[in-house]
Amino acid sequence: MRRKALLAATAALAMAGVVVPATAAAAKPPPGSDGKVQSLAADPSQRAAAAADQAVASGLDRLRVSPNETYKRTAVTAGAGMYYVTYERAYKGLPVVGGDAVVITDANGRVRDTASATGATTQGVATTPTVTAEAATETAKSKLDRTDDSAAPRLVVLTWGSKPRLAWEAKVSGISAGKPSIQHVFVDASTGEIADSYDDVRAGTGNGYYYGTVTINTSGSGTSYSMTDSTRSGLRCGGQAGTAYTGTDDAWGNGSGTNLETACVDALYGVQREWDMLGSWLGRSGINGSGGGFPTRVGLADVNAYWNGSYTNFGHSQDNARQATPIDVVAHEFGHAIFQTTPGGAGSGNENGGINEATGDIFGSLTEAYANNPNDPPDYQVGEEVNLVGQGPIRYMYNPSLAGDPNCWSTSIPSTEVHSAAGPLNHWFYLLAEGSAPGGGKPSSPICSGGPSSVTGITIQKAGKIYMGALQRKTSTWKYANIRTASLAAAVELYGASSPECAAVKAAWNAVSVPVQSGEASCSSSSNDFSLSLSPTAGTVAPGSATTATVGTTTTAGSAQTVSLSASGLPSGATASFSPTSVTSGGSATLTISTSTSTPSGTYTITVTGTGSGATHTAAYTLTVSGTSGGRSFTNGTDYTINDLSTINSPITSTATGNAVSPVKLSVTISHTCAEDLRIRLKGPSGTLYTVKSSGGSSCTSFGTRAYSVPVTQTAAGTWTLEVTDQYTLDTGFLDSWTITV
Repeated sequence: MRRKALLAATAALAMAGVVVPATAAAAKPPPGSDGKVQSLAADPSQRAAAAADQAVASGLDRLRVSPNETYKRTAVTAGAGMYYVTYERAYKGLPVVGGDAVVITDANGRVRDTASATGATTQGVATTPTVTAEAATETAKSKLDRTDDSAAPRLVVLTWGSKPRLAWEAKVSGISAGKPSIQHVFVDASTGEIADSYDDVRAGTGNGYYYGTVTINTSGSGTSYSMTDSTRSGLRCGGQAGTAYTGTDDAWGNGSGTNLETACVDALYGVQREWDMLGSWLGRSGINGSGGGFPTRVGLADVNAYWNGSYTNFGHSQDNARQATPIDVVAHEFGHAIFQTTPGGAGSGNENGGINEATGDIFGSLTEAYANNPNDPPDYQVGEEVNLVGQGPIRYMYNPSLAGDPNCWSTSIPSTEVHSAAGPLNHWFYLLAEGSAPGGGKPSSPICSGGPSSVTGITIQKAGKIYMGALQRKTSTWKYANIRTASLAAAVELYGASSPECAAVKAAWNAVSVPVQSGEASCSSSSNDFSLSLSPTAGTVAPGSATTATVGTTTTAGSAQTVSLSASGLPSGATASFSPTSVTSGGSATLTISTSTSTPSGTYTITVTGTGSGATHTAAYTLTVSGTSGGRSFTNGTDYTINDLSTINSPITSTATGNAVSPVKLSVTISHTCAEDLRIRLKGPSGTLYTVKSSGGSSCTSFGTRAYSVPVTQTAAGTWTLEVTDQYTLDTGFLDSWTITV
């Protein structure tokens, strides 16, 4: 692509509300090239980014924004042959919390799916706070029993909740209920009340402890070694100071349950197996999806383990005989890191928190299965080896009720404590992986009321791939309903709509009582799909004129289908037409939006809908109606003058009984400098209009004085009005009147 064309494309995206990172607008030739900028086809990630940017610019499906908002691309993450392009939204330049979105494309740059945490911010939101940043910070500190640190708050638009509001996001850290806490507190910038909050610290408990002699990756040589993984960026383990343990040789630990160096052996062994599982089974690069990981600390003086947004930290069992560093505990805490570094990050609320906790359990079970260590055989129990408080497992994924947690989703889940709220998702994952009656020594799993008679499992690896694909569609407002939709979309993406895997995902959700969602994948052999695009995505017109755009379609799944096109959200006096009105997916049509002279000025979001036999998609077109035709305005006495009304001030005499008269031509002489924009009408007392002249051109030509006449076939006594208006603005201020006597 030539630089001029690239810059033009970048400008078009910016006009449509997409902020393109500088790296996208300043592509460099790859090594070994001839010096010319290569086609985007040479790099699948660039191809994915370009396709996603275009989808965002088009307002595709869930991506439409208001005229006050823009999207900024933040990352492109590869996984299992797909690309997940994430975006953040801004409202009048302020970050939108809940404005996150993700576009999923394949390696060919075809858009396969979209997700958005919240819709466009159509309500006006104040951008000037009445509450000071200092006051907001003090309010935020009330979430903690002891505050150790705080950061300067940032002003945001918070869209979590019933309506968007201006808020201060304050980050405070310290102790809450005797536990470490790093709180993000959103303080209403108008009222000073706490609008929402969430905690970076995700506490968890787990199982397995002794693994005997294992191989772990460290770094160093000679007589200087460190428990820092030289092959997996970011992984290291040490004490509470945060630095890695070091030694004079590459032999670590003594096998004792109270030895912290031994705890780091277990911790590194566990996270290294998780890292390998992510790459080998799920196609994810590292813990964060971009080839990176996070450090680990051991020796926490607590019967607990947690992830705090930056590192994992592990304590000990209640009897202080073992450190809490078996595989599933370690993988659980790093599972929180995966949750945080997939699109949408960590959201707020107990339902979202429960999903976060279950995600840790799911990655714990996946890592335990991948490692398949005979000292800790794979299972779906959480905490059976470390026996944290002397009561065995903390959670049972195959039957959460064994630990007092709900097996089934219900409307009470949003008010359920987060570890218990994990129950339905843990149950779903077990049913999907192993089924309701798996055999082979694995426990049977109950099915909730109204569910299918049984569920057939698809293996833990396939279940993990599907859940990872669902996580890549996550937004900050995720709830169980969203996971159901996202996991079905991932199953179709990975295995096809008619696959047993897709059917199993649906059956497992039904088995844990998560309701069917509108628009979810059908899991049928007739599930065809397409994408919809607009080019350009925005236009500006004067009243009475028209604009066009190309509506493009592409078959993305199954067979091509007929797509019927329609438009909604048009302003008063505007119409939309398509040529042709329907296309076979893969084809295109021309959209024409025509405004009338009465269409009011303003910016409007037009929704273009493509309806096919197997899918429906939308795209957004931003229409700006501005000014008058050609930017002209008309003033009586300057642009035109009514010179002679004498011919119509004369009485008209009836030649027949009543009001029936012979046609009478009333003459009007007008001098006008813009002939093509003038409309002249006569309006009778009864409201009947007689058009003298109506033109629709736009050129201005001085034509001097002209006489116009209209035959009036019926007259009535009363006041008649001569109306002279601008054809485009329909300014009705230029009037004259007279009396006709019959």
